[in-house]
Amino acid sequence: MTSTATRPPAKPPVRRTPTGAAQRLEPLAERLLGGGLPVRVRMWDGSEAGPENTPTVHVRSRRALRRLLWEPGELGLAEAYITGEIDLDEDLGEGLRAMRRAMDERGLTPPAPSLSDRLRAAGTALRLGAVGPRPPVPAARAGLRGALHSPARDRAAISHHYDLSNAFYALLLDETMAYSCGYWTSDAPGYGPADAQRDKLELICRKLGLRPGARLLDIGCGWGSLTLHAAQHHGVRVTAVTLAAEQAAYVRGQVTARGLEELVEVLNIDYRDIAERPQTRGAYDAVSTIEMGEHVGDAEYPAFTRILHDSLRPQGRVLVQQMSRGANAPGGGAFIESYIAPDMHMRPVGETVGLLEGAGLEVRDVEALREHYVLTVDAWRRTLEERWREFTALVGEETARVWRLYLVGGALAFEERRMGVDQILCVRPDRNGKAAMESTRAGWYGADR
Repeated sequence: MTSTATRPPAKPPVRRTPTGAAQRLEPLAERLLGGGLPVRVRMWDGSEAGPENTPTVHVRSRRALRRLLWEPGELGLAEAYITGEIDLDEDLGEGLRAMRRAMDERGLTPPAPSLSDRLRAAGTALRLGAVGPRPPVPAARAGLRGALHSPARDRAAISHHYDLSNAFYALLLDETMAYSCGYWTSDAPGYGPADAQRDKLELICRKLGLRPGARLLDIGCGWGSLTLHAAQHHGVRVTAVTLAAEQAAYVRGQVTARGLEELVEVLNIDYRDIAERPQTRGAYDAVSTIEMGEHVGDAEYPAFTRILHDSLRPQGRVLVQQMSRGANAPGGGAFIESYIAPDMHMRPVGETVGLLEGAGLEVRDVEALREHYVLTVDAWRRTLEERWREFTALVGEETARVWRLYLVGGALAFEERRMGVDQILCVRPDRNGKAAMESTRAGWYGADR
């Protein structure tokens, strides 16, 4: 028996280099990101990489990698989330916010992947068993055909988003059914989304100077929130225009239920058809278009502004509430264009002002509502989360995850000033240049303004 004095020293434990999926992918991910991982990543085999005390991204299956090989970038990542192949271990909004903050702090600027990067990615995926045919595209993705912004394609694009079902939007929105930015005038307990929407509708009516008997053309009327408010509370005669069949049916039902048949006409037509109706030329005291101009398209927008101008009588007013993008921001992005608002176009607000002026309108007021949209979208997102089971039962898990990603990403875009929304008030002056506008804004907001 060997004594302890002569026993050889114990060998230190062997440190084995981890060889899980996370460690194999980490060098490639850092190369494609332009720096170290900004978040923790946990793979389907349980291996992890990236800094601790950061959001953890769960890659739940090899199919996520295969999807990214076929569809690299934002769209592939979004589809992997929609299908549940990728998830986060915390609130999606907080996770995305932390990821963006980490990337900004580290100054990560992903370079355009080279051919060697693509080959390296394919080789890594092959070793991990992730190579295969293109994964199925989620059913919620739009599949539009035809010429960009042709009437038929525009109808399909609007139907894709707005005809999801009236039941879905009734579940998501408040009782006003207003699917646009609210105007949050109070932070008092009990003040909520419906109050903000009513305050927005009333503000629009005041800016347009609506009086009993006035004629309003509401282009892109949605589910009729402004149409019904103007008719019911201001005695206005409204022509409501929408391209979405589900919306038109809903508004007509509300008109009947509220006894407004003598005041409201609902047209299920393309906005371009307005110009073909001789009875509309110069016939309206006011025109409103609330978050509809984003769907018009860049090349078509000058013709759209001419319709706004030509529908007004001299001294008539038009209010455009429209989303904008930052001067150096891309706007919607691949996910929004593929799943939410196909063919949508946003521009900096100054360009929209120039187009309205180019049509002969005089721009009298521009009010930015960007922070109001953060509050509005957050309210919709809370409703989605609180009633998640009802949403998934109604439209399915994938579509519900599309909307979660859309609402979370939208709130962040407004919060970070990558997107904005503005109310632009214009007038059509008469031949003598008279606009008949109030000398101050006091009537819109109260005497203190």
